[in-house]
Amino acid sequence: MNQRGNIQMSHGRLKPITLTAIATVLLMSGAISACAPAPSENASPATSTSVEQGERVLVSTQDEYAEAMKSLQPGDTLVLADGEWVDFEILFTGEGTEDKPISLTGETPGKVILSGQSNLRLAGEWLDVSNLVFKNGFTPTREVISFRRNKQHLANHSRVHNVVIDDYNPPERTSGDFWVMMYGQNNRFDHNTLVNKRNRGVTMAVRMDSEASQKNNHRIDHNYFGPRPILGSNGGETLRIGTSKYSRSDSLTLVENNYFDRCDGEVEIISSKSGGNVFRNNTFYKSRGTLTLRHGNGNLVERNVFLGEGEDHTGGFRVINARQTVRDNYMEGLTGSRFGGALVVMNGVPNGPINRYDQVKSAVITNNTLVDSDNIQLGAGSDAERSAVPVDTRMEDNLIVHRKNRNSMTVYDDMSGIAFKGNVSNVALKPLESAFEVHDVKLERGANGLLYPSGAEKVGAPRDLVVTQASDTGASYYPKAGSATVFGSGKVHTVKPGESNLAKLVAQAEDGDTIRLLAGTHTADRVIPVTSALKFEGEGDVTLLYERDALFEIQDGGSLRVEGLTISGADTPDSAGNVVIRTSPYSMLENYRLEIADTVFEDLDVNHSFDVISTAKGTFADNISLERVKVSDATGHVLRLDRETDDYGIYGAEYLTISDSEFSNIGGTVATVYRGGTDESTFGPHVTVTGSTFEKVGANKRNKTGGSFLIHGAQVTLFDKNTFSDARPLLIDHTVGEPKTQILNNDFGGTAAPRIRELNSDAENTAILSGNQGL
Repeated sequence: MNQRGNIQMSHGRLKPITLTAIATVLLMSGAISACAPAPSENASPATSTSVEQGERVLVSTQDEYAEAMKSLQPGDTLVLADGEWVDFEILFTGEGTEDKPISLTGETPGKVILSGQSNLRLAGEWLDVSNLVFKNGFTPTREVISFRRNKQHLANHSRVHNVVIDDYNPPERTSGDFWVMMYGQNNRFDHNTLVNKRNRGVTMAVRMDSEASQKNNHRIDHNYFGPRPILGSNGGETLRIGTSKYSRSDSLTLVENNYFDRCDGEVEIISSKSGGNVFRNNTFYKSRGTLTLRHGNGNLVERNVFLGEGEDHTGGFRVINARQTVRDNYMEGLTGSRFGGALVVMNGVPNGPINRYDQVKSAVITNNTLVDSDNIQLGAGSDAERSAVPVDTRMEDNLIVHRKNRNSMTVYDDMSGIAFKGNVSNVALKPLESAFEVHDVKLERGANGLLYPSGAEKVGAPRDLVVTQASDTGASYYPKAGSATVFGSGKVHTVKPGESNLAKLVAQAEDGDTIRLLAGTHTADRVIPVTSALKFEGEGDVTLLYERDALFEIQDGGSLRVEGLTISGADTPDSAGNVVIRTSPYSMLENYRLEIADTVFEDLDVNHSFDVISTAKGTFADNISLERVKVSDATGHVLRLDRETDDYGIYGAEYLTISDSEFSNIGGTVATVYRGGTDESTFGPHVTVTGSTFEKVGANKRNKTGGSFLIHGAQVTLFDKNTFSDARPLLIDHTVGEPKTQILNNDFGGTAAPRIRELNSDAENTAILSGNQGL
């Protein structure tokens, strides 16, 4: 860090060092007042009311900061010098005025980094914070940015803008924190970038735990909420307003012109748990889940755009409670179902407690467009508890077009409490055919990129809808998030047989690189750590031996693809518990990917409990795939995804795919997948097994499951066109939600019939078994 020894003023004279240890600062030249009138939807923060400029104080150390705080006055700006500020817990307080806010800013946007265990608390009146970047660390407290000093000293009429929080997470993914927590009243959070929150806890929340933070009139606008990876448990919302305890109160928060980019944490992207909020002109791009009106009454959802691009579990909005208005929204390419559908109206709990589902009353759902969106769910969640159907509700002038002529409507209960009028669809929506007029609707793209009827239809989203773009949002100086690294997109490193520098070469490889093993026999004399996205491939006939208890260890930040190899365990130690591929034994923040194709695993029997893939508690895979893989003579399991046994709804992988593969003489299971508990906030796991053969699988006495597979708590399971021969049975446990299990066209010759159990429900088993032989 620059360690300049004095405090400098922008006009060349020194200001006496006499201030209070709290940061209070004025806006950069040309910026808006902390509570200036709202600009137009696409205005930048530099186009608004000018404010009077006071002293501009530049500080280079934490001590200088504390000293400078003692004499800041309304209109002054405190500037943090460029550089890295490590372990800096900023306390920024003061009493500015509407025309003379006190400001805290970075010297150069993007060049003031708060790292280590740093955070920011602001409290007082008319404060302004800008141009800070939090990265390479995590908050030592519950919040990275908090709009309060303590419960008694809150921020009001204050603004945070052009600030970045990027991958600022604690080491344990199950350790919870919040990146931004808004308290007080009349505050604004705008043009900020929040990306890559990987641990448990809401990215941003509005807290209403006192009267001083209720009816707050906060404004959250023009922010870039970048990718939030799948958490694999509850607690992965991107934005929450209120909590169940205070949900009968109004928040009056405005959320507008934000961009939600691949926010996949859990089923609720936004969880509104209060009343009187407005959600307007936000764009949701490839984001799994919904804008959920979870608690609270009298909210408005209008002119939002949901673009799913056909990605799994992309949804629209979910309606619960009273007097909700959902109008003029556009949805396209959404695939989500059940609670994550494109348009979901829930059943409620009669006279239920405050933390359950209130009945839908007096909702208005009008002039919304749904194009190629797979699921409209009415009466969702209907069961013995959630028996209160929607009442006094109107659905009018909505347009539903599915260009594959799909009936996207599912009705779970009596919907006579919804009045339908003027709605149009291109296909009869059973069982509510009379609720929608069926027209031959032709669509064409408007100037805004959205699809509209080419004829005279006057239904659906308005044609003047302005789509908020990613470029309209976030800190202006900070790049938007890219996509995951593609395996094999980097350099190629070749290794000849007999060379023992494999681990050294891997240590030098970069994200996306390929390690190509030339034809012959190779031996790894140490465990190979995988810390980036690497591909290992064989050129010709390649055998890879290894001499330690594991060949690969995927560590935090690593992903692995193995292709075209024969991997032998013949040279491993003669001890129990060997494995070919394992994850770090410690919690990993970053989700990983594991892909194996055209690869043979053999000689995994030097001792008992020899697994192919073993994962640790606190690690999570976006996907694990085995394609055209052969595994023979393994004394343990092929894949263990059963370490999350706390029954909190946590699991170890979102997608497991096995296709066109062969497994023979396997002592344990081919896969043990475990997701316990009854939480309904997640979409997975998904298990797909197709076109594969399983011979003599699961008979080892140490296989405590008693099956060839144990799939416990998966939400989507498909076994199709597989052959089981002299194998232990397929075991599937349904635990929560409405799991979709299909067992189709399999041959179970010499194998007991699949066993499917409903563990937490008296409902009839929902699994579909069809076309199977040998049962």
